[in-house]
Amino acid sequence: MVVEFLPPEIAQLREPESIAMAKLIRRSPIITRFAAQPIATAYGQQGQGGLPILLLHGFDSSLLEWRRLMPQLSVDRSTWAVDLLGFGFSDRPHGSFYTPPAIKEHLYYTWDTLIGQPVILVGASMGGAVAIDFCLTYPDVVRKLVLIDSAGFTAGPNLSWLMLPGLGYLATEFLRHPRVRRQVSLQAYANPGLVTPDAELCAALHLTMPRWREALITFTKSGGYNFLESKIAQLTVPTLILWGDGDRILGVQDAERFQQTIADSQLAWIPQCGHVPHLEQPGLTAHHILQFAAA
Repeated sequence: MVVEFLPPEIAQLREPESIAMAKLIRRSPIITRFAAQPIATAYGQQGQGGLPILLLHGFDSSLLEWRRLMPQLSVDRSTWAVDLLGFGFSDRPHGSFYTPPAIKEHLYYTWDTLIGQPVILVGASMGGAVAIDFCLTYPDVVRKLVLIDSAGFTAGPNLSWLMLPGLGYLATEFLRHPRVRRQVSLQAYANPGLVTPDAELCAALHLTMPRWREALITFTKSGGYNFLESKIAQLTVPTLILWGDGDRILGVQDAERFQQTIADSQLAWIPQCGHVPHLEQPGLTAHHILQFAAA
């Protein structure tokens, strides 16, 4: 069953993991302090038992990013994936609150509504920056932290052109273009054979959601997570850093920098991988996370 708020193009998915993930997607009304009405927030849940795992996707992405990893984690424990405020298939109410503080608050109320117990928080790319910011504000919520090719030291994609007056529409139309998105995918994967039509569709389905452009422009104008670098050393939660040894999006230097900066941390390299180990090597990525969770 595919729910009605998802774009009709989702019926074009062909790979089993993608179809299964799409069938898990639901939305729940999340009440926040900054929005007048509850925000219909997309999430998926699979598995039972154990300390729950909560997955946070990267920039301009959705919970479909976890289609290959979530089934492997959920064999061992309850696993959740949510769409961050302003991203994925969550509703985007009118307003100018698509900023890191609002994303963090929305994530807290989403956790409180759906899960309500401490979690192992897993963030990929920009989702890693969201996870770090969340941990620093709500340390009692997060028992362990997993960063997958995480932003934080490196801010992420340079979209400063969205801040120039009048260029927001043109810039987002550029980002929407299939050839541009394909080139980004080819950079993200070490194995270009994994950039299948299905993978490209998963990476683009959320672009059809209402007010995608407005939310993206507002987030980018906020400066994103450029403020985070000086705060990373304040983390005290046990942290696992997973990094593709061929990351061409953020490079590989920040992996050891995270390990050296976070006191209670360990680093595991994912071989023959680019920026998205959870998509290229989901079995090995899940093994590291579950081993870390059980330690």
